[in-house]
Amino acid sequence: MTVNERVKVTIRCNWCGERFILKGRRDKGKIDTGFKQCICNNENDFDIETHDF
Repeated sequence: MTVNERVKVTIRCNWCGERFILKGRRDKGKIDTGFKQCICNNENDFDIETHDF
């Protein structure tokens, strides 16, 4: 994988079950989507799954 490769990211909140599907960029082993928190104010407890394009 190359630096700044685009990936599809599915984020599911473990508090309320809300699901978000976002596009992000892979950079030095981390994925940046700009996601900050769920609508239920959860900021830390998520299941995150990535899907390459």
